[in-house]
Amino acid sequence: MSSTHKKVVVRKVDRDSMHGYVSPTSFLVEGKLELLNTSGNVVGIELSDVKAVFFVREFGETSALNRKTFSSRPRTEGIWVRLKFKDTDTLEGVMPADLLQNPPEGYFLIPPDLRSNTQRIFVPRQALDSITVLSVVGAAKAKRRAAADAAQEPLLFQ
Repeated sequence: MSSTHKKVVVRKVDRDSMHGYVSPTSFLVEGKLELLNTSGNVVGIELSDVKAVFFVREFGETSALNRKTFSSRPRTEGIWVRLKFKDTDTLEGVMPADLLQNPPEGYFLIPPDLRSNTQRIFVPRQALDSITVLSVVGAAKAKRRAAADAAQEPLLFQ
């Protein structure tokens, strides 16, 4: 197996879960999630049956998120969102500011706890009831030198 395959835990709508490996760039094929399970078989799972795909560090640790919301404003640059699933479960995360990085089938999120086993989450659009933008977290801007600007002479052509 190549090193480009990532460990994932797929949570299904019926609360079942599957462990396996996916290629992070091409795991969505014709409306299905293509998963190489731990037995070595390629399985196609309908996206309508998937609640979320958790990209994890290890299978042995629990893949359940300890924190589903941020305790304060996130520091990671991006769009801070709250997802409400069809089963009324909620989850917060940070999406990339460039929405073109998300495939049309769903959204990639960075979870609230970066030290947990879960590194990234993919949520299919079909699993969501709503998505709310809480804030746009940008890079820190350099502060302007107000004193230097006040000392500058005004230009002739204003």
